[in-house]
Amino acid sequence: MNNYENILVINLMHLGDLMLVTPVLRTLRANYPKARISLLADKKLADIVQYNKHIDECILIDKKGTDDKMPAFIKFIFGLRKKNFDLVINLHRNERASALAAFSGAKKIVGYSKPGFSLFFDKVMPNLKAVKHQIHSHFDVLEQAVGIEKIDDGGLEMWLPDDAVRTADKLWKENFPPNSKVIAFNIGASWPTKRWLDSYFAECADQLIDEGYEIAFFGGPMDTEMVEQCIGKMKHKDSDHYTVFTGKLSLAELGAALKKCALFLTTDSGPMHVGVAQNVPIVTMFGASPVPGFYPYDAKDVLIKTPEKCHPCGIHICPIEGEGNFACMKNIPVDVVMKYVHELLAEYGDLAGNVPRVYGEYECRVIEL
Repeated sequence: MNNYENILVINLMHLGDLMLVTPVLRTLRANYPKARISLLADKKLADIVQYNKHIDECILIDKKGTDDKMPAFIKFIFGLRKKNFDLVINLHRNERASALAAFSGAKKIVGYSKPGFSLFFDKVMPNLKAVKHQIHSHFDVLEQAVGIEKIDDGGLEMWLPDDAVRTADKLWKENFPPNSKVIAFNIGASWPTKRWLDSYFAECADQLIDEGYEIAFFGGPMDTEMVEQCIGKMKHKDSDHYTVFTGKLSLAELGAALKKCALFLTTDSGPMHVGVAQNVPIVTMFGASPVPGFYPYDAKDVLIKTPEKCHPCGIHICPIEGEGNFACMKNIPVDVVMKYVHELLAEYGDLAGNVPRVYGEYECRVIEL
């Protein structure tokens, strides 16, 4: 194994995808304890990784803003070249990330790449997220392209700044009774086909409120309307036993707030992976999403897979018309979801914030309907 001293990992993808890079950073640090390890990520996701204890530097690119224009992008590349990296590992197979890796000037460049840019790579690897977990595909890059023999898989990791923890503590005191058990809901997702029905979430919320739980709605600003529609369908829409944090928290504050919850009911989404990193028991529903590539990376979690034969289509908008439209999510019933919600609450409901993590046990339970 080469003794690299200056390493760059590139991943410019979305929230969940960036979370799935954290086991790579831990493994690199275990194998190169004295190396300078840098991560290049999207500026808007800085909260997720800038406090990571396994890296020395978080390099941020404003890919939808100041660095989007070609002159600024070229300037950014020249800035990378000045850092004289020994090794660049690209874990995002698109044109922008591939170009940054290809023109980084590193002594060795490996990972995923678009054709054309791959000419500048020393070894190009396939992304096998359709057949194995995305994390395991990343590990293939480390083993086969970098030559790493020791994988240190600590699961998903996210460190929280003190101010985010203080904010979450304050919000809890202001919104929830002392010693209450809070269930987190995330009803949004990047694709419509990843979203369970808002009426189903409303039924779950009503049942949990009837059982004495508090509900916390999370998600980004783009989820605000969905949450409002969901609440409008609740029997307890006028209750004071739910609080809406949707669009109001930073990513660090989201992590700190999720850590205080007894359970997380969520779609396949970025916040789901943040919940995994905070060790919150999770129940999730998968329709269009491929289970092998993106299941919640923890053995205590439960994934309920649609029974539809078209799973996993990977299509953002359901092309089927009529009764079959969106059948993948329609056919994951509320009673099945609540069965596993109650099961996890019975086991972990009293341990919010203190659920034990078991090293190496990351394959969640998949429920085949």
